[in-house]
Amino acid sequence: MEGAPGCSGSRSLPFEFERSRSESSGDEDDEDDEEEEMEEEELEGDSGVRFGTDDGELDSDDDRERMINLAELTPYILCSICKGYFIDATTITECLHTFCKSCIVRHFYYSNRCPKCNIVVHQTQPLYNIRLDRQLQDIVYKLVVNLEEREKKQMHDFYKERGLEVPKPAVPQPVPASRGRPRKVLGSVFRIPPELDISILLEFIGANEGTGNFKPLEKKFVRVSGEATIGHVEKFLRRKMDLDPACQVDIICGDHLLEHYQTLREIRQVIGESAVQDGLLVLHYGLVVSPLTIP
Repeated sequence: MEGAPGCSGSRSLPFEFERSRSESSGDEDDEDDEEEEMEEEELEGDSGVRFGTDDGELDSDDDRERMINLAELTPYILCSICKGYFIDATTITECLHTFCKSCIVRHFYYSNRCPKCNIVVHQTQPLYNIRLDRQLQDIVYKLVVNLEEREKKQMHDFYKERGLEVPKPAVPQPVPASRGRPRKVLGSVFRIPPELDISILLEFIGANEGTGNFKPLEKKFVRVSGEATIGHVEKFLRRKMDLDPACQVDIICGDHLLEHYQTLREIRQVIGESAVQDGLLVLHYGLVVSPLTIP
């Protein structure tokens, strides 16, 4: 019995050792937990930096990109003339309305006004005031699936069917580097040769009975060389209006009946400012029955 306390005492040592070890292991576990919590906080902080948020939290649903239906953008990428998507988007510099290039060029054959707002684009040469909008065209091609590929295929087939060489896409020319603020170079879609120095306005003054059927002149603004004669103008009118050979064309400038041999430059110099209106040489033409055909 006396050895019992010794036994119990000898057994108490392992117990105390295990308890101390468990306490120390508990302290170590606490330290490990603290280190893991610190690591998790650092990882969360790093993840916040990686995702670009200021407070370390993920972006909310409101900040994410919203899917937009193509129908919402359709009114902004449609040509008001052909009602189709822009092809070679071309903008009028006077009013900033945009159309397909082929549509607006064809429209300017008959009118010098914007088809959308009716503003006068240019008195004689509206093609001077249009510019290709390449950025808008790139946006249209990115929004409408396969539009660019279909357009290229149609153009390729068009030229091949007619035995013509398919035009190569225009390569933008590099702009030389210069000091200071870069300048944006704007070029006209069309360049008119300098020899076409006279702009004329052809005004119809009527036709006598018996002149037959004829088509009205579609384009009354014409730019020609000053060396062109009244005979050239008459041939132009006959071809465009499908005039009968028996129909006579009288061309008048001011109060002067013009002869076939007179050049436009000569007429402008002789008659003077009275023949010019807003920079245009105004010619009036009428249709009468040729005297040789009268019985």
